[in-house]
Amino acid sequence: MQPIKIIIEKHLDGYVAYPVGIKGIVVGEGDTYEEALADVKSAIQFHIETFGREVFEANEISETFVAEVVV
Repeated sequence: MQPIKIIIEKHLDGYVAYPVGIKGIVVGEGDTYEEALADVKSAIQFHIETFGREVFEANEISETFVAEVVV
């Protein structure tokens, strides 16, 4: 097992979660933080089962930052 960093966004109509450092599109959603996290975990497991461990980026991500800019 390998730890995976997950970004979880709160929107007006629920939560969206997606992993950092995985090739391909993997998204989870839910009405709560916990539901979105469980959904993305299930999606990641399915993605790995389908495409193999090659879905992990070659360079392991050691940190993830969220920054805000005004444009």
